[in-house]
Amino acid sequence: MSNLQIRQFNCLEDNFGVLVHDPASGETLCIDAPDASAILSALSTNGWKLTHLLVTHHHVDHVQGIAEVKAATGCQVIGPDNAAIEGIDKVVRDGDALQLAGDRIEVIATPGHTLDMLNYHFTHAQIVFTADTLFAMGCGRIFEGTPAQMWQSLQKLAALPPQTRIYCGHEYTLSNARFSVKIDPENQALARRLTEVEALRAQGKPTLPTTLALELETNPFLRASDPAIRRNLGMQNASDAEVFAEIRERKNRG
Repeated sequence: MSNLQIRQFNCLEDNFGVLVHDPASGETLCIDAPDASAILSALSTNGWKLTHLLVTHHHVDHVQGIAEVKAATGCQVIGPDNAAIEGIDKVVRDGDALQLAGDRIEVIATPGHTLDMLNYHFTHAQIVFTADTLFAMGCGRIFEGTPAQMWQSLQKLAALPPQTRIYCGHEYTLSNARFSVKIDPENQALARRLTEVEALRAQGKPTLPTTLALELETNPFLRASDPAIRRNLGMQNASDAEVFAEIRERKNRG
């Protein structure tokens, strides 16, 4: 069992900030920096000193707080090789491994939403930070990559252990669930999950983290091979990548 302590908190309109603390080493990691004030407040509330900031990609709502957080804490900033991200101290790439917070952290490149996207898999704690690649019952909009790239990236995440807990970058679950039931209307587990998510959001509660097992059961963006989804889309003879691309295009259209 991992002794890591994890604090998830709201940032901006619908972003999540996350702190990961290892009591043994005293190291504290932050995933992205959407809102410096929210991050510094969470650190103060928990009495933790930030040692490392892991950056997933260059979009402003994930990096705009880096400079202020770094100045206030002296943390080391780790992230992708992208000159658009100011303040990176250590560049990491696909397949790299970090030894931080008493865990081995695998760096997984997941291009699609952006070309520089990195996800971070804590192998002992069995948690993964997917930012804007994989959401609860959704996936990120494809801004810079291709549908084929995004599908390959999602397959990397789908290959992680089913019990892996997934922390996403945004609270998009309710809208994703309402879309998903249109794509996969025969899925009873998905119907039940929509009801649960509606209840959580009605109470103002977060819907994350999720688990990979739950996503494999209810997330249509991971289920392109499912016969029921293919029938519903009229794509019985298409490739998995083509089915995924159609689902993503339908989500784009709202």
